[in-house]
Amino acid sequence: MQTDLIHSLTNNFEARVNRADNGVEFWLARDLQFLLGYEKWDNFINVVLKAKTACELSGYQIRDHFADVGKTIKMPNDAQKLIDDIMLTRYACYLIAQNGDSKKEQVAFAQTYFAVQTRKFEVIEKRIFESERLSARKKLSETEKELSSVIFEQTGSERNFGIIRSKGDKALFGYSTSQMKEKWQIPKGRALADFAPTIILKAKDFATEITIFNAKEKQMKTERQISNEHVTNNKSVRKTLLERGIAPESLPAEEDAEKVKRRLLAENRSGFKNLNKKLNS
Repeated sequence: MQTDLIHSLTNNFEARVNRADNGVEFWLARDLQFLLGYEKWDNFINVVLKAKTACELSGYQIRDHFADVGKTIKMPNDAQKLIDDIMLTRYACYLIAQNGDSKKEQVAFAQTYFAVQTRKFEVIEKRIFESERLSARKKLSETEKELSSVIFEQTGSERNFGIIRSKGDKALFGYSTSQMKEKWQIPKGRALADFAPTIILKAKDFATEITIFNAKEKQMKTERQISNEHVTNNKSVRKTLLERGIAPESLPAEEDAEKVKRRLLAENRSGFKNLNKKLNS
């Protein structure tokens, strides 16, 4: 495929992208029809139906990627006509391209174009998810350090923090810290939180923040008082999660947070080096 044609097709595809109120990008099927070289709507809608089937077989909800809408077009004498149209996500466009006639240059281009673009967004989403988890892990670490300080100041013992945190884990998971480490196959000597999903990190942080507040507010002076408070808070958080269909002990472990942190730092350094090369070239 010629370079000038590739540039032309790229510009055409990007020029047709729309953005919904929630920020989601979409294409209208009537626009995509002509971008892919289909003159007749009936021929194109057959490709759309195949794409919908592929979407369903992939485990996704069709309505999340193919939304039926109406579109008004102008007719002679200033008349207007309402015709059927479909709002398509980037993934829907990818599936349509994959099920299109690859002998058409536009379809052949779109197959690669949407595959690359979809993959790019998957990578970005994964990076955002990992960054959010690392942020939650850092926040929990800071909150637990504050609780440790509060416990020492008010009970006079550093040993009490480990006891209180373990009792909190038991209340949140229904399993002890050591049992959860075994369940998640965490290496010896590593922290449970380093392998916890983001929602669990935030749940533990919330319960711990409440414990800190009440321990200070009520001037709790013994390990038993603060332990009871921490257990109560973790049980309350667990109850909320269970009511929303989330069983903390049933969630799978995530990748080691320290490993994720090293990878993101390496990627950032690599990206910075590439940027410097471009600026200096």
